[in-house]
Amino acid sequence: MIMKYENIRSIREDNDITQREMAAFLNVSQNTYSQYETGKIEWTAPTLIKIAEYFDVSVDYLLDRTKEK
Repeated sequence: MIMKYENIRSIREDNDITQREMAAFLNVSQNTYSQYETGKIEWTAPTLIKIAEYFDVSVDYLLDRTKEK
């Protein structure tokens, strides 16, 4: 089962970052990034780590395992 993690989308939107900008940062297409956010494809560990470092939050926060950033 592929999971959709709301904190990833929320933190992106809270920082006024577009899917296109995140896709460029991650070196993937905007379509691929969109599929990550909608849960159509699974996040990879390196991608999650990169996003966590970008937003200065924990991977656990991104994965909705904690409310503490």
